[in-house]
Amino acid sequence: MIKDNQRYLNRLHVVVDAVVTIISYIAAWWLRIVVFQKPGEGTLEPKVYFAALLIIVPFYVAMYSALNLYKSKRYSSAKREFFDIIRANLIGLLIFFVALYIINEPDFSRSVVFIFCIINVALTILVRKGIRVFLRQIRKKGYNVKYIVLVGYSRAAEEYVDRILANPQWGYVVRGILDDHIPAGTLYRGVKVVGRVDNLYYILPENKLDEIAITLSLEDYDRLEEIVGLCEKSGVHTKFIPDYNSVIPSRPYTEDLSGLPVINIRRVPLTNTLNWIVKRGVDIIGSCFALIIFSPIMLIATIAIKASGDGPVIFKQERVGLHNKTFQMYKFRTMEVQKPQEESKAWTVKNDPRVTKIGKLLRRTSMDELPQFFNILKGDMSLVGPRPERPVFVDKFKEEIPRYMIKHQVRPGLTGWAQVNGYRGDTSIRKRIDCDIYYIENWTFGFDIKILFMTIFKGFINKNAY
Repeated sequence: MIKDNQRYLNRLHVVVDAVVTIISYIAAWWLRIVVFQKPGEGTLEPKVYFAALLIIVPFYVAMYSALNLYKSKRYSSAKREFFDIIRANLIGLLIFFVALYIINEPDFSRSVVFIFCIINVALTILVRKGIRVFLRQIRKKGYNVKYIVLVGYSRAAEEYVDRILANPQWGYVVRGILDDHIPAGTLYRGVKVVGRVDNLYYILPENKLDEIAITLSLEDYDRLEEIVGLCEKSGVHTKFIPDYNSVIPSRPYTEDLSGLPVINIRRVPLTNTLNWIVKRGVDIIGSCFALIIFSPIMLIATIAIKASGDGPVIFKQERVGLHNKTFQMYKFRTMEVQKPQEESKAWTVKNDPRVTKIGKLLRRTSMDELPQFFNILKGDMSLVGPRPERPVFVDKFKEEIPRYMIKHQVRPGLTGWAQVNGYRGDTSIRKRIDCDIYYIENWTFGFDIKILFMTIFKGFINKNAY
């Protein structure tokens, strides 16, 4: 019989979370009401506090379930789980306070609720960490593992094997690969091609597999429906890993057109009107605030540039922005005045003789970018987004680098995910584009705030700026 212990683990997990919630609440009540209660301070009877557990426990279990905290830990990220636990408890804290306000219960200690939130977050994270360690250890000993066969040898199959071998804590053992084109006995990282696809007719009735992963190559997709039907008929858990991940992103946006599933090739959250309004509002407020804060530095830079020689203070350069439209990007002039055709030939290189003394300082500290706050106010740019490039390089890179032009589906930014990860100046364009696409597909307001904070703490000094 095919093993499927996940539902039993989930039920046990619900019980554990309920117990942790109860312990955290009792500990919070004890600390605030018993240990730290001030003499003469009024309080409610204990039964009133404990009666609240009848609502708190099922609410928190439901909240954890809504945030997918009961899905299999084979694939789930510990970091994501950590933040989801914090989010659930902050939501619970807010709702608890609102409920107390609505029922008008002034004697119910708000401190108990606040302490409960802190203890529950810490204890839940600690317990779940312990569960992860326990599962990892028993899987290393050969328990709670899942045996899987891959149907089809393809790029998707190789990438899936790579990830399984790189994450032994998932507890997967690949028994082999079935394929009609690759000879039996062929090895990929220790995983053997064990036969043809039709061998499924003999393998599935034995009920010795936990999962089937369909990893067919594109040219074999005519057999997909047949294989899915065969696997489902046997009752084995089946997953499909498409061989076109270079085209479709890891988090595709799907639509339902009267029962017809439609997959959008690129998920761009900023095409949502509300998201666009929020981001634009933050850009306007943030750029105004930044111009006020940095105005003394900008004044000093203006005086220094003027004193260093002839030429304009502000350097304007054509860049490609949203929807491939060009705009004039502003920077403090950091180089000697050149003819436009000379300036556009190449990037600045190390020890470039064209860079002025004050220009080196401005570039190194990224202060030459400050005038771009005016671009942000105008709507040419955003505080956060892919860095804009010159048209000559856009024409070059779009032919050389796959998916390069995707970056123009959003406004370019003063800073971005690529820049805070070190891809600035003379660094890999391909890795920069990978970061840009990740940002575009995973944009959230919180992600922007994170990038801005990372820019503040480590993004100003640019070791790749020449």
